[in-house]
Amino acid sequence: MKKATFLASALLGASIFVAGCSEETHTDHEPAMEQEMDENMNEEMENEGMDHDDMDHDQMDSDDSTEDAHQSHNNQGGKTDYADEPHSFNEAATEQLLVSNTKNITRLNEDNPITLSIHVSQMIWPSTHEENQPGTVILAPVNNWQYSLAALTLVHHPNDGPILYYDEEINDDVLDELNRLNPKGNNEGIEVLAVGELSESERSKLTAFEVKTINENNPAAFAQMVEEEFSKTIDTVEEAVIIGSMEDSAKEYTLTAANWISHMNESLLYVNSDTIPEETKEALAQREGSAKIYVLGPEKVINQTVVSELEEYGDVVRIEGENAVSQSIEMASFKDTETGFGWGITEPGHGLVFASTASPELAIAAAPFAHLGKHAPMIWLDEGELTQDLFNYLAQIKPEFQEDPTEGPYNHGYLIGTFDTISFNTQGILDEKLEIVSADGDGHGQH
Repeated sequence: MKKATFLASALLGASIFVAGCSEETHTDHEPAMEQEMDENMNEEMENEGMDHDDMDHDQMDSDDSTEDAHQSHNNQGGKTDYADEPHSFNEAATEQLLVSNTKNITRLNEDNPITLSIHVSQMIWPSTHEENQPGTVILAPVNNWQYSLAALTLVHHPNDGPILYYDEEINDDVLDELNRLNPKGNNEGIEVLAVGELSESERSKLTAFEVKTINENNPAAFAQMVEEEFSKTIDTVEEAVIIGSMEDSAKEYTLTAANWISHMNESLLYVNSDTIPEETKEALAQREGSAKIYVLGPEKVINQTVVSELEEYGDVVRIEGENAVSQSIEMASFKDTETGFGWGITEPGHGLVFASTASPELAIAAAPFAHLGKHAPMIWLDEGELTQDLFNYLAQIKPEFQEDPTEGPYNHGYLIGTFDTISFNTQGILDEKLEIVSADGDGHGQH
């Protein structure tokens, strides 16, 4: 652009000089001069990749263009810029790295699901005094995601406790955590809810606690039992209920319910992609035609025939995304203003849990971050990586301040897994996307 502007100035100066020398010469040659000037300017602009409209309206004055850029940022809330993926990276960022946390990201640096469940327990329930001790601890099988997921309903009050994993046997670390927590018991005095089938030898490890076992022979029946157990605890059957597919191919879609059922009273019931199990029908019938049903996933996960059949039990809303990441974003964004169901997170000022689709068991263990603290929904990272859907969502909820960054609001992320599961590079990008900036587009300005 500078080359084209310079050429225009030079040619204009030449025409003025000719005019000053001879009025007759100016008259005879003005059209030729103008034509030559236009041809040369057009040629230069073509070389610069510009057209005439570009020169007239975009960059004639650098001060004006800067002002226009700020005005554009203000008009759009800066959100479009925030969705850009970074392209220039620092290769040395992980060398001699001493930390796993960054300013806007708390990483739970563990890939073993059983150990991770203990880390989550200790972060959310310090158990230093009665007010932060759990009521009931849930023991759940690490290798049965349908059971462990449905059991998250039991995390909510009045149980108010973590989910700790076991793999056939309850290991010493989990027993040590149970003793550290020293659960107070829920309103029925239950201190440990054991999910699934525990052998007599494993049950004997729990003799110091008041224990209740919940088990059934299939996921749909188990989810029904969990709902019955929780309904007795809170003395009501919630009209609102989540429907998810129990098929392994739908796992990532159904797991987006995890944080909500840890956060609120609604439970999760199971269907197949094309049928509704009898146990689920029985549970829905308890609502006597007044159910508010929220179906997770697109038609490829739960087909329309199932949705039509569900309508016999009440109102049905489908919450759907094209893939696992977009499904998690839709779940985090959705809000039913009539019933109050849904996170409705479309503005800044929230916590988010980020988990890799490669490690769904970790996401289940981390779901209690929705129960206490920042009450955070879960967002999937596709095999631990960021996708454009997520860049767009983070841009939408990017925090901005007007006068001073101490005004807030602030976002914060919990990252689940080690650097092998989710890289430090991904963490750094998330940290920057969550950072509060000036609404006028100057980053942190003078702060």
